Amino acid sequence: MAENRLISVDIDEETLAVSGPDAEHERRVAIFDLIEENMFEVETHEAGGPYKLALSAQERKLVFEIFDEADVPVHTFILSLSPFRGIIRDYFMICESYYDAIRTQTPHQIEAIDMARRGIHNEGSELLEARLKGKIGVDFDTARRLFTLICALQAGTARAPQ
Repeated sequence: MAENRLISVDIDEETLAVSGPDAEHERRVAIFDLIEENMFEVETHEAGGPYKLALSAQERKLVFEIFDEADVPVHTFILSLSPFRGIIRDYFMICESYYDAIRTQTPHQIEAIDMARRGIHNEGSELLEARLKGKIGVDFDTARRLFTLICALQAGTARAPQ
């Protein structure tokens, strides 16, 4: 019986943005958690999973290259990053505030910023789920972890003037 889940996630190191230790840690945790528990179904692939995912950003587009467990290409999906730009920019701003707060603010202030950070992250995850609809079926936790990885790919460009 095929499992509709990811067994491997690779991020293209050439398109991966340079990030600080906090963001690097979040990326590694997201990949670990994603492999441990996820729901990922390529809706046009009748054979089902498990799948391997190669994630990259190319020319303002997000590329999902999906392979079966024998590394045979299953499908490549390309999504525009334009709908994500504002959310990603807001997410990075609130993350900077959060990391600064951890070093200088009270637990109550940190918690308030963290709630805002999670809210923006949820918004990005919901958008990703909607953009993948009809192509790739994911649950909310999988979408959250994938959104973290999308942010890792965009870290260098999110703060640049548009």
